Amino acid sequence: MNLQSFDQTIQDLIKAAVKAKDNAYCPYSNFHVGSAVLTEDGHIFSGANVENASCGLSICAERVAICKAVSEGKQNIKAIAVICDVKNDFTGSCGACRQFFVEFNMKMDIYLVKPDLTVKKVTAEELLPMSFNPKALQEERIS
Repeated sequence: MNLQSFDQTIQDLIKAAVKAKDNAYCPYSNFHVGSAVLTEDGHIFSGANVENASCGLSICAERVAICKAVSEGKQNIKAIAVICDVKNDFTGSCGACRQFFVEFNMKMDIYLVKPDLTVKKVTAEELLPMSFNPKALQEERIS
């Protein structure tokens, strides 16, 4: 699908992710990623990946955007857009980011965006089936 296929709110979300990608700090991988989340009340928070020489301390754009929203008191996340520089495929988020998605909304819409602004829409549940999520902590356990 192309950008114009979506309503103005989703177009704004995608444009925020595209803009955020310009701020990626990725001197080691040169893999630029931008992301933006849309909260249920219409706020948009963006983020870019931030690498570190100690690779385990790097943080993905998706988690930056989610953390920005949550730190501003916005936990009801409706959708997220993610863009990187990969031209020929829609690139899904890493496992840690997928786990973040299901923490906040199993049904979250995820817009995977290529540099030419073609878009593929999936859900968090589709990207991480049979996930460990907050509901699992409410399940009956042995004593």
